[in-house]
Amino acid sequence: MYGVCAFFLFMTLELPEAAQIYPLCVISLLAGLTTLHVFNMIRGAIREGVTGGLEGFKDFVPSQFFAIFAMIVIYLVSMPYIGFYASSILFMTASLLFLRVKLWQIILAEIAIFVLVYCAFTLFLEVRLPSGSLWEV
Repeated sequence: MYGVCAFFLFMTLELPEAAQIYPLCVISLLAGLTTLHVFNMIRGAIREGVTGGLEGFKDFVPSQFFAIFAMIVIYLVSMPYIGFYASSILFMTASLLFLRVKLWQIILAEIAIFVLVYCAFTLFLEVRLPSGSLWEV
């Protein structure tokens, strides 16, 4: 998490100064919460000893992980070409079908997420999402 904070801090410092305020607050909050979590983990390990290890990975399915990872890479590569909304619909549909989610739940999730994204980013924050170079004339 500290690496993620450092990456976003590096990217944020390239923004105009007026646009840095919100990202710096979010990065600071993330770094602070990560530090709090690390302290809690250390405190618990001192009190009770190390009680866990890799038990969380006992049900790990490598084929499922790598398939979803490949879908994420394809999603990120395709976004500049076909746009945010089209690539997101394809990614969500493909990944949720791969994970055997029911079709009605996929449709409901896509509608809810796109309404939230459209309202938050397009209407409220007025952020231009990638429209895709394939659609430009």
